[in-house]
Amino acid sequence: MRLKDKVILITGSTTGIGKAIAVRCVAEGAKVVLHGLEKTWGDAVLAKLGRDNAVLHIEDISETGAPQRLVDLAVETFGSLDAVVNNAAMVVSSNILTTDLAFFRRVLEVNTLCPFALIKAALPQLTMNRGCVLNIGSVNAWSGEPNLLPYSVSKGALMTMTRNLGDTLHRENGVRVNQINPGWVLTETEIQRKKEQGLPDDWYKEIPSVYAPAGRILWPEEIAAAAVYWLADESGPISGQVVDLEQHPFIGRNPPKDGSTLNIAPKH
Repeated sequence: MRLKDKVILITGSTTGIGKAIAVRCVAEGAKVVLHGLEKTWGDAVLAKLGRDNAVLHIEDISETGAPQRLVDLAVETFGSLDAVVNNAAMVVSSNILTTDLAFFRRVLEVNTLCPFALIKAALPQLTMNRGCVLNIGSVNAWSGEPNLLPYSVSKGALMTMTRNLGDTLHRENGVRVNQINPGWVLTETEIQRKKEQGLPDDWYKEIPSVYAPAGRILWPEEIAAAAVYWLADESGPISGQVVDLEQHPFIGRNPPKDGSTLNIAPKH
């Protein structure tokens, strides 16, 4: 029970990586605030975890006041808030030719500014409990792919924010802020996204070795296992750190000889 009696708020936790983190947190003894856009999916996760262990809030995280409502729900339901996992994000494909400023601003709003707003709303509770923040980024934060321009920029900005707040909030408030950058993760929505891009139904069973030396891509549960360390007291005073979770050295990795890309991005 590495997270016994902790209260953890996880955005984007009705599916994918966020759902896996919520399930693992409860298994480790925590109470969780679930959040997402899909009520049917959220109700299913809530039923799996039980109302003694979880509470669900359905709302677009970018709505005015949404971050504070999530924090208030945690305190009203479980009496406290020990950690925030900023997982909700727009995973969208676009390049310089298909991206206009309105779209770019929307991606930055959801993927970078909303995590900032939630950290700010939760800071009084996190300070009181000497809590922590875990931001879920992406290996694309380092430069990204041509068709993941706004997404990659938003994750790069999140990474800088993690390092900045990981220093200042740790020194001034006793609150640790860290980030994990998943590589390509096999979530329900990623399976569907690739099918919509024209790949066969079982595309994930045969991945080129340039993308998956292990013969498969990552599972959400593997990201969740790593998340527990950063949310638990066992990570001690470590703050302001960004850790890539991928099966090969992402930076400097050679692309396929034909120049093709599979638009690798974790689906939150």
